[in-house]
Amino acid sequence: MNVPLEAEAGHRPPRFGVSLFWRTFFLLSLLLVGSSIGWYQLFRTLEYEPRVIDNARQIASLVNLSRAALVHSDAIARVSLIKTLAEQEKVRIIPHEPGDKFDPFAQGELEQRMSNELVARLGPGTLVASSVNGEDGLWVGFSIEGDSYWLLMDRSRVGALLGGRAWLLWLATLGALSLVGAALLARLINQPLKQLSIAAARVRDGHYLHSRLDEGALSGEVREVNIGFNRMADQLSKIEQDRAEMLAGISHDLRTPLARLRLETEMSVPDAEARGHMVADIAQVDAIIDKFLDYARPDHLSMEPLPLAEVALACALPFTVREDMQVQIDIAPELRVMGDEVELSRVLSNLLENARRYGKSPDGQGTRVRIAATAHDFMVTLRVRDHGPGVAPELLPNLTRPFFRGDSARTSATGAGLGLAIVVKMVQSMGGSLQLINSPSGGLLALIRLHQADDPSGLGHAPPKKKRRPG
Repeated sequence: MNVPLEAEAGHRPPRFGVSLFWRTFFLLSLLLVGSSIGWYQLFRTLEYEPRVIDNARQIASLVNLSRAALVHSDAIARVSLIKTLAEQEKVRIIPHEPGDKFDPFAQGELEQRMSNELVARLGPGTLVASSVNGEDGLWVGFSIEGDSYWLLMDRSRVGALLGGRAWLLWLATLGALSLVGAALLARLINQPLKQLSIAAARVRDGHYLHSRLDEGALSGEVREVNIGFNRMADQLSKIEQDRAEMLAGISHDLRTPLARLRLETEMSVPDAEARGHMVADIAQVDAIIDKFLDYARPDHLSMEPLPLAEVALACALPFTVREDMQVQIDIAPELRVMGDEVELSRVLSNLLENARRYGKSPDGQGTRVRIAATAHDFMVTLRVRDHGPGVAPELLPNLTRPFFRGDSARTSATGAGLGLAIVVKMVQSMGGSLQLINSPSGGLLALIRLHQADDPSGLGHAPPKKKRRPG
């Protein structure tokens, strides 16, 4: 029964998180918006509202002057005065008819305050309207010797204060420019951290030479961090190189005395059983030395499209002839991956050997291993699963560490503890990743992700071949 990749991998939904860039941007935006609201309230309190009240007083003075002029003029002069006000001051005075329909001017808070100010200055019978008989404007109703009149003035006198939207446009424009500035500032602040994060990830993957940071940064603090990080990467690279050379040297030097010891054992030990045990022990030490050499070997790969099914079948062949091991391969023949054939064969061979040693079925029927592969988004996921007892969850992260052996979790543990560490190193050198988990249906599951050979992004194209150094 095929287990879906999602079920085998035990994927969990990603936890929601906000990057440092967006957090900085949101905080700066909140600060800018709060500052804009504060400045708007300050402008409204100290400038906007006083100007509205002053404008109301000027309108009240104009109405009082017009009313006084009309009261003290005769009928002929009154007509001339009304005409002059209409032509020069854009002020119309018309009779207030009982059937006039008007809309109150007080619609907003500031308009209400302006209306109250006009009523307070012109008397309780004063009317302030925004429209009379369908004609918009600023209408003020007043009485002269028992006759009611409407005084209509251009609404532009107060439109800039009450009805204008230019300040809103300016505020929106300034707000948009402030947000753009906040985004640029957040990016400028977080760019060094982003570069440091990328460089740290490269160092974690062992790419020390491709993790250099700019030591000429303008900011002194960033420059010091970059210099310190580069020196740390140099030291780690030197330590890794020294360790690899030391392992390779020790392993190479041990080969000659081991060969002599084996020859002397076969020639000098008369007891066949004892001789067989000694030869087996020497062969085990020789296999451990091979692991050391594999781990210390530098990465010189020849990346090319590989038929995954053929490589898996070739690697499984030496194990399928054993009576205590069964290998099931479920890979489409047309599936191809980008990789180094030798390195990929070593990866599969190490995983199969690891399953043979530690993944025996609890029912005593030997070791059963299933190798399957699926392709998704131009990545190939290769699954190698045994049906053994699995590994304690707290030990899973340590399985790929060099020289770690999960003796308490698996059966008889022999070797140097480098098998899975070598697998991780080889997979990463081919641009892939390895994940070890416990299968929901039992056994240890190795998930290997490699680039598909026909990846259009360019990740699957073969780079120039490099000559492999002799191991």
